[in-house]
Amino acid sequence: MELTGAKWRKSTRSSGNSGNCVEVADNLPDVVGVRDSKDPSGPALVFARAAWRAFVTQTKNN
Repeated sequence: MELTGAKWRKSTRSSGNSGNCVEVADNLPDVVGVRDSKDPSGPALVFARAAWRAFVTQTKNN
């Protein structure tokens, strides 16, 4: 999947982790991209928006 135009951002909770963070691009139509902040030119995972919402909701509830 082409992620050209993705605007990557780190979570505000990522500070203080010595750079061990993920970045999320949620400005893309229909998908959310996730990548390792230490390797921005490396591979990225792509999730359907509904799957990403379910993941975030479940994570917040645990």
